[in-house]
Parts: sequence; C-alpha cells; structure tokens
Amino acid sequence: MYPNLYYAINDWFGWKINALKIFYTFGIFVALAFIAAAYCLTLELKRKEKNGLLHPREEGIVVGKPATTFDFILNGLAGFIFGYKLIGVIAASHAQNIDIQEYIFSSQGSWIGGILIAALLIYLKFRDKNKQKLATPEKRTIRVWPHDRVGDMVIYALIFGIIGAKIFDNLENWDRFIKAPLANLLSPSGLTFYGGLICAAIAILVFAKRKGINLLHLTDAAAPALMIAYAIGRIGCQVAGDGDWGVFNSAYISDTPGHVVAASPDQYDEQVRKYSTYFLSGEVKDSTGGIITVTDRIASSFETIPHKSFKGPSFLPTWLFAYTYPHNVNEDGILLKNCEGKYCRALPQPVFPTPFYETIACTLLFLFLWGIRKKITAPGVLFSIYLLLNGIERFLVETIRVNTTYSIFGIHPTQAEIISLVLVLSGTIGIIYFGRKKITTAS
Repeated sequence: MYPNLYYAINDWFGWKINALKIFYTFGIFVALAFIAAAYCLTLELKRKEKNGLLHPREEGIVVGKPATTFDFILNGLAGFIFGYKLIGVIAASHAQNIDIQEYIFSSQGSWIGGILIAALLIYLKFRDKNKQKLATPEKRTIRVWPHDRVGDMVIYALIFGIIGAKIFDNLENWDRFIKAPLANLLSPSGLTFYGGLICAAIAILVFAKRKGINLLHLTDAAAPALMIAYAIGRIGCQVAGDGDWGVFNSAYISDTPGHVVAASPDQYDEQVRKYSTYFLSGEVKDSTGGIITVTDRIASSFETIPHKSFKGPSFLPTWLFAYTYPHNVNEDGILLKNCEGKYCRALPQPVFPTPFYETIACTLLFLFLWGIRKKITAPGVLFSIYLLLNGIERFLVETIRVNTTYSIFGIHPTQAEIISLVLVLSGTIGIIYFGRKKITTAS
C-alpha cells in the first residue's frame, strides 16, 4: 500500500523525500477520476453538438474592464489560504513524524508563504486585466456551447460531491457523528460515494438547467464519464487502503503480519482467537506495548465476525482474493515488522479487495456504455442503463463488504444496498419510459 507518494517513491527508487508526504494517493486518483470524467464528458457533448442535439447559448459579457477591488480580494484570499497551507506543510514535512492530514486541517501554516502567494495571485490578476483593458469597456455577445461549461461542472461536482459524501457518511455512522459532530464534519476521512454522487448530480443539473442545457442529453453524455471516474477512484481506495475493503476471507490467514497463506477452517478459528481483542473490541498493542483502538469494525462474538470462505485458483495471485492491506492509510491492523513511523500496520486476517473488483467491473461497464452510446437514440435511455448497471454492480459487491446496516421491517440492508435498489428501479423504469416515449414520438 502507498498512503502517499513518499511511500511509493521510497519503495520504487529508495528515495526518502518527505515533501512527497503531502500528496496522498487517494487524492491523486480522485483528481485523475475528475480529469477522465471531464475528458469523456467533453467528447460526448461535442459529438451531440455536432449532431444538432445540443445548442449554444448567447451570453453578454463586458470586456476591457480593469480589475476590481473584489477581484484583488478574492485572488488574495485564495492565494493566502493556498500558500499558508502548501508552503507551511512543505516546510513542516521535513519533520519525520508529522501528521500531514492533521496539519492541513489545523490552524497551522506559513504566514510568509500565504503572503507571498497572495501577492503573486493579485499581481497576476492585475497583469491579466491590464492586458485586456480598453479605454472604453465594450459589451459583447458570445456563444457558449455546453462543452464549454464542463470546467464549471467539474467545480460544482467537486464542491458538492465532498459535501454530500461527508453528509451521507455521517448519516451512515450516526453514533460516531453525535459523539463529535464538528470533528467528524471537518475530518479528512470518511466519505460515502453515493452521497457525493447524489449531491454533485443535483448541483450540476440545477446549473445546467439555468444555462439552458438539455438535461436528458447531458445525463446521457455523463453516463460513461461517471462510470470511468468511479473505476479510477476505486484504484485510489485500493492503493491507499482506505478501509473500503470487503469481509474477511476465511479460506486464508496471515501467518506473519502482511503475509497471506491458505488455511483450514480450524486455522482460521485459531487466527481470530489469537487476535481476539482486535475482532471483539477493535484494540491492539502499539509499538510501546500500550493498547490502542485501530478499527471500528467490531463483532459481538467470534461467530458474528463477517467472513466468507473462497479459495482462488492457484494460477492467480493470492492477493486477488485475500489481502491484508499492509501500510494502509487508515492505520488499521497489527504492527508490521521492521517498520518505523506511520502506516506500519496490516490487517490480522486477509479480506476481499473489493475496490479492485469494482475497478475491473466499472472499467468493463464503461467500455460497454462507450460502445453503445451512438446506437441509442432515445434521450434518457443511456443514463437509465447506467443507473441500472451501477446499481447492480454496487449491490453485488455489498454482499462481500462490511457496512452499517439499517433495520427496516425485519430486513437489515446497508445504505449502499438501499441506494443501489433505488438506482436499479430508477434505471429500469427509465429504460421503459424513455424507450416508449421515443417510439410514441416516432409514430
């Protein structure tokens, strides 16, 4: 596992560059997911525009105006925050034991860095506006195509996606939230995919509606983009070891921390009893022999520990079916040997690497959606197919993943299972409704 680039570069080349600790691998893959989604969405919007399905909108702008005081304040504030944290964290990263995430979300920073970056952005804004300044500002009319607004959509998706992911995560873990509401809301960890997807989607649809973009064609164009973005995002979950793994695979055990071998049912039982405090109370020993809590996945008894037994084919790598996530970013598990500093833990019992499964499944589903997108002419159908496939994929993976459950009329589904069911039903209804609507219109 590579919690951040420091560990990746150190493992690949043996270089210890502390400044790389600020680049968390999960964040890197999230950024790549947004880039891939924006690229695919832009291509699809341009194709629909070329086919006459989407049209530009004329908007009036004023050119030649000098920079305003508000421009300077906005750029200065953004530059100060960025410089205060970025320069500060780079300087502080030379300390071996600093927690970069805690530093970023604390009040610490570099005043000099903040002032320098603020001054730089203010100067750049002044220079840019000064180059465009006219003796008499002019009002002009420009044509803005839907694909020109992809950048704005990405910003809306990022902001509202994070907000939604935090809200849904705290709703899913209500007991944890009510103990420390502010700390959980501001914590850099704890994000729920569907919460981010729902809130980001609402924000983008509202934005698109205001800009006169046809929502059915927009959602159809976004379907493949959303699927590949999810596939790439799950790579980040797998590489960082963010805790979004599956249930324990009892066909294997970890004979030494981080090393997995095939096992019998008796050996599995012996393993969970060996680390009974981890499974029943979430506690293990730290490097000094003290007791610390490392996980909130706690079972009430050995019999209720979530697990399934599946032994993979011998010609495939063992980690495809049983993985202990050594050096995971959650610092969940028991101590690894000959490891110093942070991220020195691995799960005491291997689990199913569900993020990897989702990356493979969603990449294939993306290729499927991309392949059929030109063949489906009824607006709304492609996005409905996306909802159906996404719901089925997530529902299936939930069968081997541990999540908080709800009690509904004697049934105990997870939040993701409930939303998956809604997506499947919505997708099915959408395929029927929009398909018939097209036929009716054509007739």
